[in-house]
Amino acid sequence: MKAHIYIPLFLLVFTLSVQAQEVLPITKTEVLSKVSENNTSIKISKEEFNQAKADYRQTNAVFLPNITASHTAMATTNPLMAFGSKLNQEILTQNDFNPALLNNPSQIENFATKLEILQPLINLDGIHQRKAAKSKMQAMSLKTERTQDYLVFEVEKAYMQLQLAYKAVDVLEKALKAANSNKKLADNIFKQGYLQRADVLNVEVHVTEVQNQLQSAKSNILNASNYLSFLMNDESYVVYTPTDSLTVSTFAIEDKMISENRSDIKAMQFASDAYKAMNRADKMAFLPKLNAFGSYELYDSQAFQGGANGYLFGAQLSWDIFQGSKRFGKVQKSNAEFEKSKLEYKQYVSKSNLELNKAKRAFLDAENKLTLTTLGLQQSEESLRIRTNRFKEGLEKTSDLLLAETQYAQKQLEYYQTIFEYNYTQAYLQFLTKE
Repeated sequence: MKAHIYIPLFLLVFTLSVQAQEVLPITKTEVLSKVSENNTSIKISKEEFNQAKADYRQTNAVFLPNITASHTAMATTNPLMAFGSKLNQEILTQNDFNPALLNNPSQIENFATKLEILQPLINLDGIHQRKAAKSKMQAMSLKTERTQDYLVFEVEKAYMQLQLAYKAVDVLEKALKAANSNKKLADNIFKQGYLQRADVLNVEVHVTEVQNQLQSAKSNILNASNYLSFLMNDESYVVYTPTDSLTVSTFAIEDKMISENRSDIKAMQFASDAYKAMNRADKMAFLPKLNAFGSYELYDSQAFQGGANGYLFGAQLSWDIFQGSKRFGKVQKSNAEFEKSKLEYKQYVSKSNLELNKAKRAFLDAENKLTLTTLGLQQSEESLRIRTNRFKEGLEKTSDLLLAETQYAQKQLEYYQTIFEYNYTQAYLQFLTKE
């Protein structure tokens, strides 16, 4: 008897705690909007794209000049440096060629302002590195797009889970009401001496079981609401109620196969292209580089004066002929990475087709199951109606009535679970075949 007292008290406390939380009606459109704006996974994906974009911008150095400016101040008695400083300042006189002064000069101050420009002309490995960075950026852009597609699918599933949780609570509340009504009826029949005490206890046990199931169903509402809050990056964790009920839905799905234009598959293709470009860049590193250079210089014995000036320009052809076996190993590594990316792409497409075939079979199974559960629900409802009427007339066993009640509740829950599976598989098929 103590257990029979504690369970209703626990349910009362649980119900009050749920009621104490804010209950907020929400539509699927609102969820999608908030997820698009606030979801952390989308934000992370966008930052990854920004990183790839920044890497691509760095490769502009292949075409744009490198410009540096400097101002150097120094004082020296070094014979060579002192003579050169005077020469740069254009203050050299005949007397400075005196061997005694050349060998033992007095201290001289030199201030040099210099502007240098380095312009790449031919840098073949850098060009292919730029192509690789661009492919990586495009891959990250498509990854962000696929993340958004996945979260749309995840919202579909989470919202349906919330609808299913409310349906389960509705079914079990009705089942509890019917069980309590039958318990009251059983108590009256027992008092009249037409029912055994064991039958009354069986009814009470049935009521307790329904109460336990109802408590679990209410917990599922909280779980589904919390998951929606997580998707929307909302830390208030209110209890949500769907504005529409769980019903059989038909998505616009054509009999399509996995498309190579699907964003995640295209992203893998771009990633493979990036590895290919990096492999070519490593091969091009064996070729020489041609760069133009120039500088403009100002010299004086006073800071920032520039009494003398001069310029320099030219071109440099450089060729790293041999760096041990470093570059050969680098080419082998990038080639292996490229070959690996091609295999990963092929495997990913194959796995996606496998998932599609499984989803198609799951949809057919859910479609057949929906037909059967609909029929089973109708039959169990009629069976319960007949047995309830017979029990009121004393023509039905208590155990048979309890079995009919349990079966009807189970069939209702199974029916709504099948609707969820039917809608879910359609949404998953739509996600898999999206281009």
